[in-house]
Amino acid sequence: MTDRWRNWAGNQRTRPIRTVHARDADDVVRAVRDAAGRDLRIRPLGSGHSFTGIGVPDGVALTVPADPAAIRLDGGLVTVPAGITLHTLNRWLWAHGRALPNLGDIEAQTVAGAISTGTHGTGAGYLGIADGVRGLRLVDGLGELHELGPAAHPDLFDLARVGLGALGVLVEVTLATVPAFHLHARESARPLAEVLDGLDDLAAGHDHVEFYWFPHTTTAVLKTNDRTERRSPGRCRVAALVDDEVLGNGAFGLVQRVAALAPPLVPRLNRVMAGQMAAGEYVAPSYAVFCSPRRVRFLEMEYAVPRAALSEAFDGLRAAAARHAHDVAFPVEVRILRGDDIALSTAYGRDTAYLAVHVHSGRPHEAYFGAVESVLSALDGRPHWGKLHTRTADQLRPRYPRFDAFVAARDRLDPAGRFRNPYLDRVLGVPCTSTT
Repeated sequence: MTDRWRNWAGNQRTRPIRTVHARDADDVVRAVRDAAGRDLRIRPLGSGHSFTGIGVPDGVALTVPADPAAIRLDGGLVTVPAGITLHTLNRWLWAHGRALPNLGDIEAQTVAGAISTGTHGTGAGYLGIADGVRGLRLVDGLGELHELGPAAHPDLFDLARVGLGALGVLVEVTLATVPAFHLHARESARPLAEVLDGLDDLAAGHDHVEFYWFPHTTTAVLKTNDRTERRSPGRCRVAALVDDEVLGNGAFGLVQRVAALAPPLVPRLNRVMAGQMAAGEYVAPSYAVFCSPRRVRFLEMEYAVPRAALSEAFDGLRAAAARHAHDVAFPVEVRILRGDDIALSTAYGRDTAYLAVHVHSGRPHEAYFGAVESVLSALDGRPHWGKLHTRTADQLRPRYPRFDAFVAARDRLDPAGRFRNPYLDRVLGVPCTSTT
């Protein structure tokens, strides 16, 4: 028996039969074929930053290639081992004068995990990370290695860009990059009504816009990030440490402990935190602005709704929070993104608004998340694949026009269900040909 596995939040745990560490594609092929020969399931491990069971190994756990020495740059394309973290890749690209055009707010994920779950970031004119995928090397459930790209098996490549780990094990990913850029970040506390009423103008006037709202307050923390060639005003290392670690993580962790002990104080604590999160103005490398350290552990649910439905979605979320989030000292996060053409992307075919709710890890979340999910699902919402939700294949199929095409590809590439786990069975359905 191997050691127990758990995700970052601690809400997903298991004990794999064993863990196989793959150094290259040949190791992955051997691991999958060995699992097939023993009639075992096998699941690649990421960084454990999904809150759902999407990454839970149900049988053999497989760590995929992750050697930074194998990263290679060809013009604007970077090819990386799938197990490389975004943290490592971001700094490697910066040292070579390149960057990814958009990022989420966590960079601990592996590249494979980020694209497979649809990590997206924000920006009305921008797209999620998976849109930048230009090539994939994937090992299917029979242990066959596939080279996928726009000109090589384009239909399968298109489906595999957000593949949930259901089509095979990613061993290498090629991504489009852009010249390295700085972001001018502005963060300020504003009246919530002002931000909601002006969000369309804000989105049109800035490259990247998002806001946070603490339940039981009338204040939003507005964040705008704009590409710039200026290098100042910047944050020195001491200021960054104070903002991110002392105020961002240290004070926030303290607030969570106080909130757990004294729930009636939550509205007052939330008002204090809303003001404290507004960190002013600075310029920094793009990845340092997009991504922030997360030391305080939490549970999260996020839904993607049509952007035109954002106002109705937020009103419903706010009402649900008033009823079920009396002791919640974590903010709601709202972001927007341009629509894309990736089959299982939550932004497929429509400009999208994302609404995310959080609670401190270990705290009750079912009533709050359930009430919010009911509201957002009713607005044609699509749940983030890596964040908590209760949807099933039957409920998700109508939300994704190419859902059945994806499932058919899953059944063709993994006929014995080698990459199955309970989460994938719930959201995709059980393969009718599976014997394991």
